[in-house]
Amino acid sequence: MKQLFILIFLVFGFTIGNAQKVQKSENPGSKATPNGQQKTPQAQMRFNFAEQEAIVKKFTKSFDSLTPMQQNIFFTNVKHIMDPEVTKIEPGINDSDPPSDAIVLFNGKDLNEWEEITWGPGGPGEKKPITWIMKDGGMQPTSSSGTAQTKRVFRDFQLHIEWKTPAGLPETATGQDRGNSGVIIQGNYEVQILDSYSNRTYRNGQAGAVYMQYAPLVNPSRKEGVWQSYEIIYTAPRFKDNATYFTTPRIMIIYNGVLVQNNVAIQGPTVFPGIPQYIIKEHGDGPIQLQQHGNPTTFRNIWIREL
Repeated sequence: MKQLFILIFLVFGFTIGNAQKVQKSENPGSKATPNGQQKTPQAQMRFNFAEQEAIVKKFTKSFDSLTPMQQNIFFTNVKHIMDPEVTKIEPGINDSDPPSDAIVLFNGKDLNEWEEITWGPGGPGEKKPITWIMKDGGMQPTSSSGTAQTKRVFRDFQLHIEWKTPAGLPETATGQDRGNSGVIIQGNYEVQILDSYSNRTYRNGQAGAVYMQYAPLVNPSRKEGVWQSYEIIYTAPRFKDNATYFTTPRIMIIYNGVLVQNNVAIQGPTVFPGIPQYIIKEHGDGPIQLQQHGNPTTFRNIWIREL
């Protein structure tokens, strides 16, 4: 590509240069050589070639000094795009603080954005007022509470949520019995929450997993009773028909500042046991749910940006 551009530049420059030389030779006032004779066409051509070769070398050196993006400007119709201007928002003071375009779902003051559902063998039951309590700066289920869910529904989003598993659990509590909870997206897809600091369990069921589908890339878990965070970027599925994805749901998870799920394609609804692809059903926008799994796992600083 670069060679083609240089060749075009050379031909263009050579043509202009030749035209100028011919014009001068036809001009009666043009200068002669020191011996009083005009340069022969062959000598003139040699002069032109040397001149153009010097120009090409200078251009090549300048071109090679450009970045790949700058070089591509010469070979594309895409130039600087000014309009429409990118929307300006105000970021939080800290990266964990909600930006100006976020919907704050919980900031430690009230539970107005939440309601509750119960779960049974057939799945989620009826909605009812939230019975979770505010404790330790967060929201926490009681032993009789159901699963919390947002009153609002969402499609594609960026979700920030902080959580901690209970401290002081007995050593006999192991595996899935240590602080088990989850963030359930659109009522279908679960991101696992668990004490995974030094608690061995099945790899696709530990904290940071897309439950029963993808283990986290690494385990950046903190100790029990210490606040942890998820940054979840989620793209909802689009459907071909009522049982087939046109595009699969995709999810990226940053766990305590570490990427643990890299835009993976979710295979289907969370199921245990079972095959996710066999239970795909068309759905629309859905709530964010915080699973009540019999553990007093606490949540705080929850905000979401619709994408």
